[in-house]
Amino acid sequence: MLYRINFLADDVALQVAEDGLTAQVVSQLQHYFKQADWHFSLPLQPVGTPFQRAVWQQLQQIPMGEVRTYGEIARALGSGPRAVGNACRKNPLPVVVPCHRVVAASGPGGYAGQTQGRSMTIKGWLLAHEGVTI
Repeated sequence: MLYRINFLADDVALQVAEDGLTAQVVSQLQHYFKQADWHFSLPLQPVGTPFQRAVWQQLQQIPMGEVRTYGEIARALGSGPRAVGNACRKNPLPVVVPCHRVVAASGPGGYAGQTQGRSMTIKGWLLAHEGVTI
């Protein structure tokens, strides 16, 4: 089961996948990076609160090339946008569980708890890769 994906720092050397699941994750991510409409088929088991898991389930329902606002997801769950943002920030499976497809009502929002810098560059690239302009 896949519990977590971490972004590596720029100075970390890449390594060869040593087990079957890791190789599968690498392969599927490579397919996604080449072809945005790739459908992930990984055995996911993210660890989080019941509310976080409900948010992450909502994220997986957002089609490639589309976005939802924090408020839209909050309304679907009977919650508030900030709670949804906090659950997105805690998403242990970025890219595979597409928290990058969640935006603020007035712009891109944040990514991985950041509203500028490297994280936002990643979010912008992911959205552009999927044909979304914010």
